[in-house]
Amino acid sequence: MRYAQGGGLTDAERTARERLRLQAVERFEAGQKNAEIAAALRIDVRSVERWRRAWREQGEAGLLSKGSPGRPRLSEAQIAKQERELERGPLAHGWVDQRWTLARIKTVIGRLFHVSYTVEGTWRLLKRHGWSWQQPTRRAIERDDDAVEVWKKETWPRVRAPRRSAGPGSSSRTRPGNP
Repeated sequence: MRYAQGGGLTDAERTARERLRLQAVERFEAGQKNAEIAAALRIDVRSVERWRRAWREQGEAGLLSKGSPGRPRLSEAQIAKQERELERGPLAHGWVDQRWTLARIKTVIGRLFHVSYTVEGTWRLLKRHGWSWQQPTRRAIERDDDAVEVWKKETWPRVRAPRRSAGPGSSSRTRPGNP
C-alpha cells in the first residue's frame, strides 16, 4: 500500500486492517482459496498470499498489528534519565564547551539508550517534553556595543556584496550581457 502524502495508517486504520487480516484467518481455516478471500474482503490477492504465508509460519500472532512504525520512543524513566544527563552538561559527556546542540543530544541518546534519532527527531522529542532552544541570559563581558554599532555603520556597507545592476542581463555564463 502506498501513501501519496507520505503518511502511514492511523491507529484506527491499523486496527481495521488487523480485523481484516483476522477475517482472512477464519477463511484460511475454512479452506478458501486466496482469490476467493481477496474478492470477498475486497483486497489484493498478493496481500492475501502474504497474510497466508505469515499465518502458516507464525500463526495468528504473525498477522497482529505491530503498532506504529514511527519513531522509536523512550519510556518516561528514560526521558527522566536523559533530562538528568542534559543537566550535567556537555562537559560531563566529553565535549570541550558548555553548549548543547541537537547533534550532541542525539549522540547522548544513542550512547545511553541505544536508540537512533535523527536531528529533527531529537528536536521533536525535546519539544514534546517541554525543552526549547535557549539564548544566553547575559551578553559576553567582552562585548562592546559601541564597537558593534560602528562596525554596522562603517564596515558592513563596504563588505556587503554590491547589488546587481538593473540593466538587461543574459542567462549565459559566458556572455553575461549583450549590449
